Amino acid sequence: MGNNSRRDFLKKAGLAAGSFYIVPRHVLGKGFTAPSDKLNIMGIGAGGKGQSDIMNSFNKGKENIVALVDVDDRRAVQSRKDFPKANYYRDFRKALEAEGDNVDAVIVSTPDHTHTTIAMEAMRRKKHVYVQKPLTHDIYEARMMTEKAREMKVVTQMGNQGSSGDGVRQMVEWFDGGVIGKVSEVLVWTNRPVWPQGISYPAAGHPVPAELDWDLWLGPSKYREFNPAFVPFKWRGWWDYGTGALGDMGCHLLDPPFKVLGIRDALNVECSVGSVFLNDWVPEWIPEGCPPSSMVTLNYGPSAKNKSNVKLTWFDGGLRAPHPAGIPATEIIGDPDGTNGVILIGTKGIMTCGTYGMYPKVFKDGKRVDESELPKPKLARVEGGAGGHNTQWVEACKAGYGNMEVSSPFDYAGPFTESVLMGNLAIRSYMLREGEGRNAKYIGRQQLEWDAANMRITNFEAANQFVKREYRAGWTM
Repeated sequence: MGNNSRRDFLKKAGLAAGSFYIVPRHVLGKGFTAPSDKLNIMGIGAGGKGQSDIMNSFNKGKENIVALVDVDDRRAVQSRKDFPKANYYRDFRKALEAEGDNVDAVIVSTPDHTHTTIAMEAMRRKKHVYVQKPLTHDIYEARMMTEKAREMKVVTQMGNQGSSGDGVRQMVEWFDGGVIGKVSEVLVWTNRPVWPQGISYPAAGHPVPAELDWDLWLGPSKYREFNPAFVPFKWRGWWDYGTGALGDMGCHLLDPPFKVLGIRDALNVECSVGSVFLNDWVPEWIPEGCPPSSMVTLNYGPSAKNKSNVKLTWFDGGLRAPHPAGIPATEIIGDPDGTNGVILIGTKGIMTCGTYGMYPKVFKDGKRVDESELPKPKLARVEGGAGGHNTQWVEACKAGYGNMEVSSPFDYAGPFTESVLMGNLAIRSYMLREGEGRNAKYIGRQQLEWDAANMRITNFEAANQFVKREYRAGWTM
């Protein structure tokens, strides 16, 4: 019996009995998760963020962690202790093949460059997927992931947990209540990178630790010799593997303005980046790596929710947005330490928040508006707020595709990620040059016009190489 037939059976049986009809897994067959059953989960990427994703999805023992996968045995130690009955693998392909219908859902918490190859294989096998942010490494992958999830009818969630937080919902309610009017400008900043970035590429030739399968870690990216500078965390600053400060924090900090304003596809993008000078007059040129700092401007047209063009400016690497005139100079904006923040400037007022949409505030006439004067809650909250992001996905998986909303499904997260990664496309185009040294000509330092439907920059062809990367031989999407 197929999944759709089983669902029809359950609905009809429930109606006939006049109450919810519970059918055990062994009656319905492997691969089907009745609402009363535990979800069988595979965690791919078992250390660091993967460890917390697995534990949160375990849902205090309400679900089963049946398999763990990691290319680095050292990173999987704690998860293997936590779940000693889970089968352990290094290669996600072998894991998915071996586990078969024993797995209902897959968590992907690996470096950015392997998200798509893993998640696409899981979805092809009709597994529900939770994928860490950013959803993908490049724009084309985000589009393909969105389409595949829709085709396979699987429950999806991107790991930007603030999307499930109360703060984002408060901001939506306040904006929808007309508190700040139409928004024409958004300012966002982060203190990232907090890892080495804007430096020369690490030297090769180091021995590979016995616990690490380096070839599997590289995945679809081109082969480079091992250097311990890449693992387990500092890969973020290199384009082969990471997506820089934008990839790390963009999906957290840009989520509130996207949800509040209903914006989607950028019309154009431009940027500038910080330079490092080790020699007089000639900046360091490191095309393999993300810059030490950047400022990216994305322009959007009016949306159904916000009848105004929107100019969104992103700052990272220690840069931050100027303090708006409508907010007292002594007021801390964003996080309590000011390291990350979001400002929405409207015709009637200003709204701000920090990471994950936390600490939302409204200002009018140079003063902060007391929350008691703002619209009351109307939207349903996620149980546990941002901390319930994983379990929301788990419950949606058990409910079945289309039966329960989640905060960041791929239908939302895919286009959102495309927009975030537009900033990286602009940064990489900004660094394109002809010639060397003082005679170098930087050819991509312009506003780039974006055709979202066809995923193409229309006024600078060289930028399109950053829409879709080439996979290493033996790897496919």
